[in-house]
Amino acid sequence: MKEILAALTITGFAAAPAFAEFPDKPIKIVVGYSAGGGTDVIARTVAQFLEKELGDGASVIVKNIPGAGGQIGFTEVAKAAPDGYTLGTFNLPAALALTKDRSADYDVNSFTYLANFVEDSNTVVVSASSEFKTLEELLALAKKNPGAVTFGLSSLGGNDHFAANMLADASKADFTLVPFKGAAMARTALLGGHVAAGTMALSQTTSFKDEIRVLAVLSDERSPFRPDVPTAKELGYDVEMSSLRGIVGPAGMDADLTGKLRDVLNVVNKNPDFQKAMADQGNPMAFIAGDAFADLARKQDGVAQAIWDKSPWK
Repeated sequence: MKEILAALTITGFAAAPAFAEFPDKPIKIVVGYSAGGGTDVIARTVAQFLEKELGDGASVIVKNIPGAGGQIGFTEVAKAAPDGYTLGTFNLPAALALTKDRSADYDVNSFTYLANFVEDSNTVVVSASSEFKTLEELLALAKKNPGAVTFGLSSLGGNDHFAANMLADASKADFTLVPFKGAAMARTALLGGHVAAGTMALSQTTSFKDEIRVLAVLSDERSPFRPDVPTAKELGYDVEMSSLRGIVGPAGMDADLTGKLRDVLNVVNKNPDFQKAMADQGNPMAFIAGDAFADLARKQDGVAQAIWDKSPWK
């Protein structure tokens, strides 16, 4: 028996993947946006805890490569060697929406989907002083007087734009979409009464609870951040849209390496200190790993393509 156990032990070591010593040099997480933004903050939080979980003096650094709405950073990851030393943040639907309105050197199949950490659901909002108290009241006017309801968006070709289109399709309402240069400007316009309503990520409403009335959350279940607000589904509209932020690598990564990274990111996600840090940042967490993350990316890609085909935004 001792001989058999010894043989099994030796065989086990011999069969150990070549990536058992990974990493033996710094891992880089590319962020396609400037330092200090929401995606950058998440990347640095993940990097801090990933470094701890990898142990043995592992080093994880964040490299900001802003430009072209994140496209430069996404391209950097897609074209990197699939050795696990270049990872990147991945924003959905933004990263894939960029491939519809311009030439891009990547598509939905250019990445190894490791783990998504944040799902920041879109909401339908009005100012606290608005005449609209419910989503049904808002939609009733948009149906009765097509185009009369102005709907503020942070931009075209992103989760806000897609959320507004999907809600209009599901409800048969007709909004006049008003895009701005960023969420802050869209929120200011809403509060100033320059638009009647709007859609923005839930996290963008949390510091304005007294100024913004949230009529619905566009998710499959109510948010623990706003358990008093119904989902659009509860109200009869099958609409889900959100801003997702996760970690990917380039396509073609070895299965053992991919498995190791997914496993360690899962450990990071379960760390109570990590969860507290993310909550303190106001990030609604939704851990989705591996094939489920890849499937979600393909679904978002399909939504972006369908909206582009129906009403191109550029």
